[in-house]
Amino acid sequence: MERAAGTLSVAIGQTAVTPAGNDVSMVKDEKRSPRIKHVSWGRLEVEGKGEPYKDARLFPGGSRDWNWRETGTGHTPGIQPADVQELLDHGATVVVLSRGMAECLQVPRETLDFLKERQIAVHVLPTTEAVALYNKLAENEPVGGLFHTTC
Repeated sequence: MERAAGTLSVAIGQTAVTPAGNDVSMVKDEKRSPRIKHVSWGRLEVEGKGEPYKDARLFPGGSRDWNWRETGTGHTPGIQPADVQELLDHGATVVVLSRGMAECLQVPRETLDFLKERQIAVHVLPTTEAVALYNKLAENEPVGGLFHTTC
């Protein structure tokens, strides 16, 4: 791994560290979105990641922990535009947002408008349904997703 002038270069198949200090698990094909192998309450198992996530960001080329404190996300006010920006930065052309198992996580109009302005298709679903759709889309498209595995 090399850092030069604010950039991060990673050999594919390795784990990188983002500027915020969160590990990024990479998949071999940096243009392909990782598949979700299993979801249950509080647990998301993702291709290329040894340990399960509780909440995760998935995008073309890899995945990482979704730390809500980074952007001020909470059940209310919900998923912030800054949460989805990273997915777009990694090349996602469609986004899947999970609202949690009991749909407690909100998605404010501001976030939906942010994606619409960028002509990004978005799907907002309960987590189990979001995982199924994400995996289907990942077969053919550079998809990104935010997954909340509790409430």
